[in-house]
Amino acid sequence: MAMIGQKGLPATFGGIERHVEEMASRLATFGHEVTVYCRDSYGGVTTPEYRGIRLRRARTVASKHLDAIVHSTTSTVAAMTERPDVVHYHGLGPFLLAPLPRYAGRSAVVLTVHGLDNQRNKWGRAARAVLGTAYRLSGPVPHGLVTVSRGLAAHYESRFRRPAHYIPNGVATPKHLPPRELDRFGLTPGGYLLLVGRLVPEKSADLLVRAFRRLPTDLRLAVVGGSAFTDEFVARLRQEAAADPRIVFTGFAYGDLLAELYSHAAAFVQPSRLEGLPLTLLEAASYGLPVVASDIEPHVEVLERDAPGRRLFREGDGDDLLRALATATSDLEAERVGAGELRDRVLVEYSWDSAARDLERLYLDLATRPPRGAPDHPSVTPGATAHVPRQRHPLD
Repeated sequence: MAMIGQKGLPATFGGIERHVEEMASRLATFGHEVTVYCRDSYGGVTTPEYRGIRLRRARTVASKHLDAIVHSTTSTVAAMTERPDVVHYHGLGPFLLAPLPRYAGRSAVVLTVHGLDNQRNKWGRAARAVLGTAYRLSGPVPHGLVTVSRGLAAHYESRFRRPAHYIPNGVATPKHLPPRELDRFGLTPGGYLLLVGRLVPEKSADLLVRAFRRLPTDLRLAVVGGSAFTDEFVARLRQEAAADPRIVFTGFAYGDLLAELYSHAAAFVQPSRLEGLPLTLLEAASYGLPVVASDIEPHVEVLERDAPGRRLFREGDGDDLLRALATATSDLEAERVGAGELRDRVLVEYSWDSAARDLERLYLDLATRPPRGAPDHPSVTPGATAHVPRQRHPLD
């Protein structure tokens, strides 16, 4: 199978890159040949193979509007010359090229929807129009449709009358590390709130900065992330935070540094207005961190309700975010007890191993689909949202 849409591997930052690395490496251990197409602008690609995955560079143009579409084009052409059994697209933007292998090739075409990218605020009118076209194709074109959240699966059932396979992101066993690098950011163990993610408008870091500036606390706020072709937004965010010395910008962090930041945070804040199923939320929960999150559907899907250790606030409401922050920080010991219960559930329910087996079963089901031109053969009852059952397969 060929995977298209990720920037590259090894994953440094970015939820899709992490998702692809975890899924593709497991599929490789199951005995499948997996090729991941990497942007030639992605600096992390130094070997032809990583964790059993074939890495192939494909050319691109490193600019906000051309990077993804050029890379998707060159990756799709390269994949079609290799004629894989499955061409698997990640994200709506790259899927704009999917009609080529769908109608001019013999590979099964799979799409994983990580979020409704056509709704993201960082795009201008032209880019939104292109993403809108990809979104309209995402219902009828793929042989297999995967969503990372139940809410997205329900959306596709409602909008396209298309059953989707709900295969959520997973989370690894947390790696607790001693505080070795915190000093250089002016942070102390248990002395800071944590935000992790790309600094783009829909992540609402600006809403958090404004609310935190009004919070009477000795805790600091660590903003972990950087620009994703959003330099103007980041500049405004830094300017807004400059008046409060408690706010620290670390830039992007991954690997041991990110694990260290998770290990010693007092709580984690996820103020986003738009998400698919955020890996950072699952990761924070896996570390037993109390969580404060907006009440959008993907967050509620994980947190279930407002309770100690998992505080919800009305999306986009700065005053309600301030209330939730005050509640979470007023009795951190009680919040940690509730966060421990959330941790135990998340580690059981969100498994990369189970997710990879579910995806493998979808691939094998598509391998028996009717010939090109015949109707698709979904492995679910038409009109129903599908979650491929986790049962033993002959390859297990």
